[in-house]
Amino acid sequence: MNKMKIGFLGAGGIARSHAFALNSLKYFYPDSPDFELTAVASAREQSRMAFARNFGFKSALSTDDFFACPDIDTVFILGPNNVHYPHLEAAVGMPPVKRIYIEKPVCSSREEEKKITRLIEGGHGVESVQVGFQFLMASAVREALTWWREKDFGRPLHFSFTLRHSDYLQSSYREKRRTRLTPAPDGGAMADLGSHAISLMVAFLGNDVQIMSALQSGNFADVPDDSDLYSEISLFDPKTRAVGNVSGSRVSSGIGDMMAFEIYAEKGAIRYNTYYPDRFEYFFEEVGDWSTRFAGSNFKPVTSFPSGHVPAGWLRPLIHAHYVFLTGNDKLAFVPDLKHGLEVQRLVRETAGSMKIFRNKTLPDKRQ
Repeated sequence: MNKMKIGFLGAGGIARSHAFALNSLKYFYPDSPDFELTAVASAREQSRMAFARNFGFKSALSTDDFFACPDIDTVFILGPNNVHYPHLEAAVGMPPVKRIYIEKPVCSSREEEKKITRLIEGGHGVESVQVGFQFLMASAVREALTWWREKDFGRPLHFSFTLRHSDYLQSSYREKRRTRLTPAPDGGAMADLGSHAISLMVAFLGNDVQIMSALQSGNFADVPDDSDLYSEISLFDPKTRAVGNVSGSRVSSGIGDMMAFEIYAEKGAIRYNTYYPDRFEYFFEEVGDWSTRFAGSNFKPVTSFPSGHVPAGWLRPLIHAHYVFLTGNDKLAFVPDLKHGLEVQRLVRETAGSMKIFRNKTLPDKRQ
């Protein structure tokens, strides 16, 4: 494989995590791809210059110069939510580009969803597009998905998926992140955090799950009413008639960060919680007892470094997501492509509409 020429659009905190993951690939994978960190672009010259210097990029460019660069064939879209689609559209138009990694959400409006649908239907010409739902790459989630598909749990009956965070309880934290308090579906807890839970739900249950209603809470004077700090949606799967809920929270005191899910089916159940990232639990009616499946850092057969028994963590699945993106060599992985990102965004957008209905019922003096 020729050396890949990688460019970053964005030089913030998430971009640092991606730079770390890329530079870690060679330690974990014997077939790690050969690449060059060609360019980084961001709105502020000072930040992109510092990023290039600190993390080994050859050049720091304005976004206009980035999109005109003839050398970049692999693009990471890592900027604010509201520029994800414009950057995707521009990256697709770069003749050398073969691969695009786009952080969630893939877009911020219904009109942008339609444009992505047209991109998919018309053939965008890029070899691969992967969306940044790295929880799918956690070793235990990866194995739980395999079990869910291969073992006979029976028809799902009900389910719950959640991602909870706590820091937005602090006014100083909210002040630093004003740009994330924009109205749903561009901002808010469901777009920012709950989208990961929605992504997992879609991976396990498939597309076309329907939203029946939505709720939101967490009201502060400095937070717009249409920016949810906690929200949950009730869902119905017409394929199986299973029902369940997905929630995203920025205001769960004492939580830190926690993602969890559970699915109950006719013949058994399966559940996972990031408080115990090395394992998932399962139950079969014919056995009559819960069992624990330890996954650790097991990404066999593609890698066994440093050991399958090493505890898992947030950065480890991010590293694996980059391996999958650049090589495609993990046939067990659920790869969140552009269609997957669009399905998640549909549910995020419909959640925003349902929350508006809820607000109109509960905030009569603030009709929207």
